[in-house]
Amino acid sequence: MRQIDNFIAGEYTGAASGRRFDKRSPLDNRIIASIAEAGRPEIDAAVGAARAALHGEWGALSTEQRVDLLYGVADEITRRFEDFVAAEMADTGQPGHVMRHVFIPRGAANFKVFADVIKNVPAESFRMATPDGRGALNYAIRVPKGVVGVICPWNAPFMLMTWKVGPALACGNTVVVKPSEESPQTAALLGEVMNAVGIPKGVYNVVHGLGPDSAGEFLTRHPGVDAITFTGETRTGTAIMQAAAEGMRDVSFELGGKNAGIVFADCDFDAAVEGISRAAFLNTGQVCLGTERVYVERPIFERFVQALKARAEAVKYGRPEDHDSSYGPLISHEHRNKVLSYYRKAVELGATVVTGGGVPDVPDDLAEGAWVQPTIWTGLADDAAPVREEIFGPCCHVRPFDSEDEVVKLANDTPYGLATTIWTTNLARAHRVAARVDVGITWVNSWFLRDLRTPFGGSKQSGIGREGGVHSLEFYTETRNVCVKL
Repeated sequence: MRQIDNFIAGEYTGAASGRRFDKRSPLDNRIIASIAEAGRPEIDAAVGAARAALHGEWGALSTEQRVDLLYGVADEITRRFEDFVAAEMADTGQPGHVMRHVFIPRGAANFKVFADVIKNVPAESFRMATPDGRGALNYAIRVPKGVVGVICPWNAPFMLMTWKVGPALACGNTVVVKPSEESPQTAALLGEVMNAVGIPKGVYNVVHGLGPDSAGEFLTRHPGVDAITFTGETRTGTAIMQAAAEGMRDVSFELGGKNAGIVFADCDFDAAVEGISRAAFLNTGQVCLGTERVYVERPIFERFVQALKARAEAVKYGRPEDHDSSYGPLISHEHRNKVLSYYRKAVELGATVVTGGGVPDVPDDLAEGAWVQPTIWTGLADDAAPVREEIFGPCCHVRPFDSEDEVVKLANDTPYGLATTIWTTNLARAHRVAARVDVGITWVNSWFLRDLRTPFGGSKQSGIGREGGVHSLEFYTETRNVCVKL
């Protein structure tokens, strides 16, 4: 069983209280790690180390020197690629091919992409007239925001953590990371990488624990934290925003979603089925950008439902290191209880269960894991809880529609506004519908493609702010104006 400690000022350390908590494998419910739970003393130490680094060696580096170090971080992650794959598989139980092709490579890329952004970002300047005719020159400079608290989720822990740490460090900030208690290992492992490449001590810190009355609350309420970035559910985001109001700290949130997939009858049928299947079932449905509401134009509705059913029933349960495995467990039994409660509620509300709806038969050595079946429903009312509320599991409700105006109205009928995916071969319709759906990102004839230079974030209750490329700089830096009288 692994011992996972906090990483503060370049050193791994336990908790002064001696408190630890267990991490269980979602595959079979075995205890696989013991995690040190940070208390107020550890949060104080981590924030203090981050502030000392900000005003010390790290703060004295040039942009070019920071960029070189961050390229080194990316290269060291790549060198230790299999260590990160193994840690992420152990925490999440998801198949190895997902880690190797998406989550871990993206984690390394996040450091290089944002190093390039900060190296190449231009500064604005303006000449202005003055009453004496000599004029003045105004120019903008960017400075780090300070100590950034990074609160991470468990569904794609390394990728989503580095999506925040990469730009934060590129901009010259220091960070205190609080990973989810369900996925602590890759954040802790990254500390070894930071030390190996010479990142100054205190620039990158990790504190483990829970939310209320634990590391999460202590970090978000700490007056030494200048800004907080968070990915997770909307309810938790609300609590963090309330904490950040003390001291008027800035926040950047990517929150919940109840994303719609829109499939028109003129789509490339096979591509649409494959795309919606990935959007609904990848990572066992634990993707904030996933699709839990599917709207299919009536002429192809029945055919589409049956094709999607075949996809759901073809998944192969197994351990992540098994090359034949295509589908993992949910993150925990607690989360499985939530997902199964929606499975039951859908039936109570009159849903037709096309496939799934329960716990699958798995080998005996996996029987204690957090497994659920990929599930498809039809026949629910538009205001039914499984259609309205984020489930965060491998499930979707499929409903027919008859017109473009109708489906746009249905897609927008939600308090969320994170993402949508549209499938059509009519280019004019694709552009038209994409502009009308109230979300932060729309995919056309695709899903989960990400150019890291583009703006990313949610609308409505799905988030605050935008990340990606130069857009990340709006959160991770303060812009100052210098006015020089000529």
